Amino acid sequence: MALAWLQRVELAFFATAFLCGAVAAAALTRTQGSFSGSCPLYGVAVLNGSSLVLSQPSAPSLCYFVAGASGLLALYCLLLLLFWVYTSCIEDSHSCSDAQKTPWIPPGTAVQFYSNLHNAETSSWVTLVLWCVVLVLQVVQWKSEAAPYQPLQKGDPEWSSETDALVGPRLSHS
Repeated sequence: MALAWLQRVELAFFATAFLCGAVAAAALTRTQGSFSGSCPLYGVAVLNGSSLVLSQPSAPSLCYFVAGASGLLALYCLLLLLFWVYTSCIEDSHSCSDAQKTPWIPPGTAVQFYSNLHNAETSSWVTLVLWCVVLVLQVVQWKSEAAPYQPLQKGDPEWSSETDALVGPRLSHS
């Protein structure tokens, strides 16, 4: 698992980029939350007596974009870092595919073990990617369907006899 000095520097950059991206995303999200969802990034603050007031905040989407991009880049760097660690740990494990051709004791033991483990590894990575895609699609769907809550009105088709019992009968529109 001996890494060249250049690879060690690259790993250090990945780790630093991950930490910086995660800190940036968390700090910006926390700051936006402390301003009740308003984005102070590139906003205008004015002095009101002895206190500052955010008079013209930026669009909230600006903070969402910067925090989201920082978070995604941090995740990407973390995945690259984990991949480097994973590949450097299995770097010395070669000639495994030839080992499945060698007879085992007792006979029939470890039949096609390398092919089976290789297929399991590939399937696991594909499953991870698919789960991530499904998660992103669920978040996008949840965000697109999120509508402000509208209380039920008497004219709505969902109004029923159970509602009549609680708030009174529906008036006809004749």
